[in-house]
Amino acid sequence: MFHKEGQRIVLASFFICCSIILLAHFFIELPLIKISLQITVLLLLVLILQFFRNPKRIVKRDFDDILSPVDGKVVVIEEVEETEYFHDRRIQVSVFMSPINVHVTRYPVSGVVNYSKYHPGKYLVAWHPKSSELNERTSVVVHTPKFGDILYRQIAGAMARRIVNYAEVGEHVHQGEDAGFIKFGSRVDLFLPLDCGITVKLNQNVIGAKTCIATALDKNEEN
Repeated sequence: MFHKEGQRIVLASFFICCSIILLAHFFIELPLIKISLQITVLLLLVLILQFFRNPKRIVKRDFDDILSPVDGKVVVIEEVEETEYFHDRRIQVSVFMSPINVHVTRYPVSGVVNYSKYHPGKYLVAWHPKSSELNERTSVVVHTPKFGDILYRQIAGAMARRIVNYAEVGEHVHQGEDAGFIKFGSRVDLFLPLDCGITVKLNQNVIGAKTCIATALDKNEEN
């Protein structure tokens, strides 16, 4: 299953690749060059197809848990000053997505969207410390019954040139649902309350709508 944001690219890539393979078959006489070109085109098509895949995931929704909004690797866990919305100290958890990861953004929590804003910007590599402030990005805040406001930020990387964000202010959203898409390499930052329990570690691979990023401390105490 492919994400709707990639349908045109997938179809166009499929027809272009098929055309190149057929043209190579009929017009290139040297077998080595012909086969090399055809294999290269097929590999590029496979990369495009896997990039826009949108696997269906059954989400076990829990108001006490904050789920990862994307697939990727945890590259930042630190206390920072969040200056766009909260203007106070928060725990930042950042997940970097390589080109081979699923790039669908999913809501990490259920609640009401209180804030949704797009920021044009640069295209620094997504793991750059300043990418959260300087790169093209969107910031979304969801108000939850358990944690209050949770902010997640989609950040474009060096290759990314389009961020898709579906969140609209006032909308009721559900944990694990499709919240957007970032094309070709990116990162998502979460800004969480200081009093929540972080359940992931640096360099841990996480799965969107599956891996728990943080839990309510009272839940940890119960367990």
